[in-house]
Amino acid sequence: VNYRNSHDEAAAVVDQIRTSGGVAVAVQADVSVEAEVSTMFDQVEQDFGPVKGLVNNAGVNGGGTRVDDLDADASRRVFEVNVLGTFLCAKYAVKRMAKRHGGSGGVIVNVSSAASKHGGPGTYTDYAASKGAIDTFTVGLAKEQAEEGIRVNCLRPGATMTELSVDWAQQNPQWLDWVIEQIPMRRPAQVEEVARAAIFLLSDDSSYVTGATLDVCGGWVSP
Repeated sequence: VNYRNSHDEAAAVVDQIRTSGGVAVAVQADVSVEAEVSTMFDQVEQDFGPVKGLVNNAGVNGGGTRVDDLDADASRRVFEVNVLGTFLCAKYAVKRMAKRHGGSGGVIVNVSSAASKHGGPGTYTDYAASKGAIDTFTVGLAKEQAEEGIRVNCLRPGATMTELSVDWAQQNPQWLDWVIEQIPMRRPAQVEEVARAAIFLLSDDSSYVTGATLDVCGGWVSP
C-alpha cells in the first residue's frame, strides 16, 4: 500500500487487509520521484517476492478552477503525480514482470477517470487532461508489453465516494448535486464497487483482456 504523506490512513488500509486474511505493508514514496519509486519496488520485492500486479491509483485533482484562473504550480503537480507517477510505476513494474527482464508476466491496472471523457469543464480540466493521458498510455503500453506476458488495462471510475471526493464535495456542495444529475443511476459509486472492478482486471477472469478501458461510472460516460 503506497502512500506519500498519509501514514495513518495507509496503516488503516493495511490493517483492513490483514484482518480480511491478506498480507500487506505500507510503503512511503512520492510516485513522481523516480528514486523513491525504485526503492519502493525494491522493498515490495524483498517483502513479497516477484511483482505480479500493479494498480496505478495515486492521484491529485488540482486547484479546481477555470483555465483562466488556474495555478501553474498546482497543475504541474497534477501532471507530475497523475501522469509521470503512472509512467514511473509502470516502468519499474515492467522491469520486474517482462520476459525480457527475466520475469514471468503480470498485470497492470491504470486508474483513469470519467473526467477524461467529459472534460471537467469549469473546475478541473487539468485533472481531466491528465487522465486522458492515462487512457492513451494504457493502449500503448498494452500493445508494447503483450508479448512480454503483461496485460495492461484501464479502470475509469466516475464520481466515487473516496476521501478525495468527500473533501471536494464538502468544499463545493453544488458540485455533488451537479454530478448526481449527470449520472443515469443518480448516485456516486461506493469505493467497493470500483475495487471489485479492479480485482476483475487483475484476476485470471480477464485473462484475454488487454488494452481495454472499463467504465465504472453509473452510465455517466460511454466509450
